[in-house]
Formats: sequence, C-alpha cells, structure tokens
Amino acid sequence: MLKGKPFVKWAGGKRQIMAKLKKYIPDEFNVYYEPFVGGGALLFELSPKNAVINDLNKELMNVYECIKDENKYTKMCHELNHYETNHSKEFYFEIRNKDRDKNKFNKMADYKRAARTIYLNKACFNGLYRVNSKNEFNVPFNNKKKVNTYDAQNLGIIHSYLNFNNVKILSCDFEEAVKDAKKGDFVYFDPPYDSDAIIFNSYTEDGFGKEEQIRLSKVYRELDKKGCYVMLSNHNTKLINELYKDYNINIIEAKRNINSDGKKRGNVEELIITNYENKKDFFD
Repeated sequence: MLKGKPFVKWAGGKRQIMAKLKKYIPDEFNVYYEPFVGGGALLFELSPKNAVINDLNKELMNVYECIKDENKYTKMCHELNHYETNHSKEFYFEIRNKDRDKNKFNKMADYKRAARTIYLNKACFNGLYRVNSKNEFNVPFNNKKKVNTYDAQNLGIIHSYLNFNNVKILSCDFEEAVKDAKKGDFVYFDPPYDSDAIIFNSYTEDGFGKEEQIRLSKVYRELDKKGCYVMLSNHNTKLINELYKDYNINIIEAKRNINSDGKKRGNVEELIITNYENKKDFFD
C-alpha cells in the first residue's frame, strides 16, 4: 500500500526517526488520536482506519480539510500552480502579508488559505512556521528562485486516505481533542518541545510553555487511568523526566534541522515515553 508523507516541513517532524518510533507503537489499538498532528508523518505511516487528528494551528488543519474535500483539493492545487509560476521575493511578501488585514483574510476562501499556507512553508526560510503575537506569519524569504509546492502523487494518496477511512479533523486544545478517547485507543502526543534553554515554539500566537507541559502531563495520566495506550515525544529535559518519572522513558537520538540559530541544529536527545512496557501484556 502506498503511504503518504508530510506535505509541509514542520518543526519536530518524525520522518527521520520513524524506524525508532515504530518500535514503541502498540501492536493493536482501536482509534488513533494525534492531538499535535503537525505534518502527519506517523499518521501517514500507520494509516489507521479510525483516527482523530488535531492541531491548534487552524491554518494547518484547514489544509487537511481542503486536501480531503474533492472540490477544494482541485482548486488548491490550481492555486499552488499559480504561486509557483509567480514565485519571487516580492510575490512571497505579497502572499505573506495577506493576514495583516484580518477582515479580508477571514473572508478568503478555504482553498486559497490552504494554498497560501503550503506556499509560505515551501518558500520561507528553513521551512519554519512562526507567527507573532498578532497571529501574523513573519518568517523571512528563503531566496530561492524556484519553489516546488507539492507532489501531486503524494497529495493524491493523502486525499484518498482521508476519504476512504474514518478520519476526524479538529482544530482545538489538545485536552479537548482527546476527551472521547477510550480504553484500547492509542494516543500519541508530539507537542512543541520543552527546553532547558530558550527555543522556538511559536507554532501559534499563544506558544507552549512550562505550564502547558505540566497540563499535558496531567492529561497523559488521565488517559492512562482510562486504559488508553499513551505515547509522548519530547526533549530530554529535567522537567519532562520529572513529569513522567512514573512511566517508561526511552532515550533516542534525533537530528533537528529547524532552529532560528543554525548552530543549535544537529543531533539531540529525545524521549519516547509510554505507559505500557510490554505492548501485548498491557491489558492482561
């Protein structure tokens, strides 16, 4: 079976550690939940028949919605073709600045907003998605003369997957996104990462700080009590080790290519935390 791959470059993407990540996936589960879906690397790799995907970034989730919808999908691709033809530094800033006029931006057709999101992701510096306190995209231009915004075959695979399976698409708080999870469901948390230093995590205008990490750990415990399989990825920091000290903490090495400071890109230690040790014996 052909599997899709992320259609955007997203901070914390999991494709390059997929083989390591898959070692910790439960052998069987009912509904798959991913409250911080981002580019969807694990979602597409597993291609579960029943899934609930979510991200607080409404522009990103609008892209998923448009890829799923036949009419919007076609129009979005035509719009992307137009963007590729007109690509330039001046054009990039013209498209980037469309969210400065909130009234006009909020009235923009869904497929146009989706195309804008993909184009900016492909044409901005280092594939970074960052917004300011006004929720305005503010990443510089990448200075490339040409840009390929999408792989038609890949988007076709994703379009088919979203349509021929029961995939619910949300854009809300992570706690709200998993409220219906039940015993035997699998929840994968891949939040903006914690750090012992200051790092980029402005995926939305609200950011994701220490208090949010603590709240997430409480939701993790609640799902554990329900009998859900729960897995979480994060940086190997003092706070994360303390919050999840009662669970199975596995250390892996990953390479990170998205950081505003190029010197801070490279190999880092990540944690994969599960509430199950022997997958097959979890509910015995």
